[in-house]
Amino acid sequence: MNRSASTGGHRLGRVGLRELRAHVGHVDPRHPLTSPLRVRDVVLTGLTNSVEPLPRWRPTPEQVERAERLIRTLGLAEHREARWPTLSQGQRGRTLIARALMPEPRLLLLDEPATGLDLPGREQLIAALEELRRDHPHLATVLITHHLEELPPHTTHALLLREGRPLAGGPVAEVLTADRLGKCFDLPLALERQDGRWSVRTARRA
Repeated sequence: MNRSASTGGHRLGRVGLRELRAHVGHVDPRHPLTSPLRVRDVVLTGLTNSVEPLPRWRPTPEQVERAERLIRTLGLAEHREARWPTLSQGQRGRTLIARALMPEPRLLLLDEPATGLDLPGREQLIAALEELRRDHPHLATVLITHHLEELPPHTTHALLLREGRPLAGGPVAEVLTADRLGKCFDLPLALERQDGRWSVRTARRA
């Protein structure tokens, strides 16, 4: 660990993990929940950092209202009473994002959130992230992906990694170029951007 690094104003190695966790929201698509909890109850477990609701713990009316706002922001208003086993993978992913935001973190980490989603599910996720940006403009989001098509239009910076090592980093328009992506993936690529969305394909050989 680089102990000179910091996040959310806290220097790594000099802050307890419990304290740091309150400032960083992390979404793991492999969430181990198996109980048939309703969407709202899953979101509220973000306050207790538990998979299941804690015995004798009850949220305040303000916390319930915050959960409802996040559910609406993430496009889940029609599913707030739906139970976890009945949700699609995309709905589960958006539920977990709302859950991660309940403690009001400064940083949200999304590790390949569109994995396994079909096209409608991916587009619903990206639309939800755009809505989240409008409602929470001071929230920093880090999204890890292998597919440029999954980057939301509001993406400002990018870091390219090859074999675990940084290849390029900086403003997104400077980092995501056909030349740098070609070096990253060892493949000649053609890159396009339209309405803030990226697309990439194999370049035609001359």
